[in-house]
Amino acid sequence: MKVDGDFAQRFAQAWASAWNDRDLDRILSHYAEEVEFHSPRIAMVTGRDLASVRGKAALRAYWAEALARARDLFFEVEEVFVGSDALTLVYTNHRAQRVAETFVFGRDGQVVCSVAAYA
Repeated sequence: MKVDGDFAQRFAQAWASAWNDRDLDRILSHYAEEVEFHSPRIAMVTGRDLASVRGKAALRAYWAEALARARDLFFEVEEVFVGSDALTLVYTNHRAQRVAETFVFGRDGQVVCSVAAYA
């Protein structure tokens, strides 16, 4: 899928809204079944030496636990960068951390890979 500015802005708004509403089903609606997600927070939340999770079911389990631990979760999108088949969101989270998260989209417009990096 080719990503353009309009798509990127719509995605950013819908993605942040789903997170800020703590709506796990809406969050996951953006992701493909075979999604791969990378984040240094995975090891912290799971207590296991993991840098990534694969598949929507594993992502659901991870994010359900993360949401349960972060009752005050909130994301404020600051910038949206557009790539060819990807976009990067720069946002501030509820811990006042800046985060850059890159989303790569498959042909159907769902995220197939996402990588989060923290300042």
